[in-house]
Amino acid sequence: MTNRRKFVQSLGLMSSAFSASSLFQQNHAADFKRILEAKQHISPALLAEDEDFWAFVQQGYTTSPNIINLNNGGVSPSPRIVQEAVERYNKLSNEGPSYFMWRVLDQGREPLREKLAELAGCDKEEIAINRNATEALNTVIFGLDFKAGDEIIGTKQDYPNMINAWRQRAQRDGIVYTQLSFDFPIENDAQIVDAFEKAITPKTKLLHVTHIINWVGQIMPVAKICAMAKRRGIEVIVDGAHTFGLLDFKIPDLGCDYFGTSLHKFLSAPIGSGMLWIKKDKIEKVWPLVCNDKPRGTDIRKFETLGTRSFPIEQGIGEAINFHNAIGSKRKEERIRYLKNYWTTQVKDVPGVKIHTSFKSAYSCAIAGVSIDGMTIAELDSALFTKYKIHTVGIVWENISCVRVTPHVYTRLKDLDKMVHAIKELAAQAKAKKL
Repeated sequence: MTNRRKFVQSLGLMSSAFSASSLFQQNHAADFKRILEAKQHISPALLAEDEDFWAFVQQGYTTSPNIINLNNGGVSPSPRIVQEAVERYNKLSNEGPSYFMWRVLDQGREPLREKLAELAGCDKEEIAINRNATEALNTVIFGLDFKAGDEIIGTKQDYPNMINAWRQRAQRDGIVYTQLSFDFPIENDAQIVDAFEKAITPKTKLLHVTHIINWVGQIMPVAKICAMAKRRGIEVIVDGAHTFGLLDFKIPDLGCDYFGTSLHKFLSAPIGSGMLWIKKDKIEKVWPLVCNDKPRGTDIRKFETLGTRSFPIEQGIGEAINFHNAIGSKRKEERIRYLKNYWTTQVKDVPGVKIHTSFKSAYSCAIAGVSIDGMTIAELDSALFTKYKIHTVGIVWENISCVRVTPHVYTRLKDLDKMVHAIKELAAQAKAKKL
């Protein structure tokens, strides 16, 4: 009983992830401080190539040695301290669920909201904590008052759940859902912005923009699209599933009205965690996806009335923020971009190999698509795993056909060397079959 009491007391009102008693402070803070003090003179771009520093970061993860996971664009593993935090909170919850969940863990949402807002560069009253980007974006898609004939413009390269949500609104409410189509990679912002602008009609009410196209990693010129839309009196919703925790930016600087993201991708938060941002003066006009007693209210918390949720997962986000902040947003972005470039530059000139993603920093970061002449996408994806134990994902969607490869900060160069070797060997075998 004494140990249990001490444990509960150490949690306090669940601000512990951001206090001196956090798992990060206990296990990593001093070492991060010592290492970064020695490297403070090194720019993020140069530190991206410092294998000693990143070997230290890699030690914080518990990834399997039996496979090389290069599908972090789907979901990323959490650092050990995040896993331990979730396990700790889960054990506590099960000692007395209705007490420890509702009266202890639930009190940690406000400190967490503040830290997420700090990372996002916004007012904490604009942040709602939920389960993933689909839930966040669907809240807005189904929560805005559109009438028959109102037009929404998106693209065929957007995420399927968002496309299906807009199609459902079209079926139910008679809105007009227009989809542009792009042939990526594109290294010309004006080409993309102009395509959206030319599609606008007097009935256009909102643009749906994916910050990073999940299929091939194209970074879209969101700020420029939003500036154009604002001049036209049109709102913008941004799918930031692949950018929050990866790119070094602040949400308000994009100029959008609504933003949704998954925290279990590049932030490495617990699996099943997400975030919704709504510009403060827009909150009142959005109906919550799940019922609330004040559905037209101005309180962002109306979007969090989900009933019983996983409080351990939610509170584990705090330790993921600690780990992320210790690395630094810009350092993290540059490292993951370096890893993407590391393997793609070594295979781009191999006969039969095609990279479907830009090599320019402004247009790509983590995700890259690859294909090999003479192999179907399914064959390439299967061969990478069967022969080399490299886990990727095959993409066949609209005009995109490639295998998506996505490293993360825990990815080791020796694993990417195996990827390079595999691509070269498979390309040579495919070429030999043609002869």
